[in-house]
Amino acid sequence: MALRFIGIDPNTGQGESPTVWVDEQKNELVIQGWKPGPELKAECSAFEAPGHAKGIPDHEAVVRIPARMVPILRRACDAAERTELR
Repeated sequence: MALRFIGIDPNTGQGESPTVWVDEQKNELVIQGWKPGPELKAECSAFEAPGHAKGIPDHEAVVRIPARMVPILRRACDAAERTELR
């Protein structure tokens, strides 16, 4: 795996560090965030949309990251697009 660090929550405190990387081999974003509480998990599990199975499969996860990280996510998306164009 070729992870390229993109950014970390600018308000990171001790032990809490939502982070974003790009996997340049797989052309994927890798995101570290806070685990959801039971209310968010339940809300996500209740989500229904055409073509979307209800619930969160065991091989998937939901994480929270702060909105202040949107610029970091944009940089990660740009980096992933550039990787794809190689």
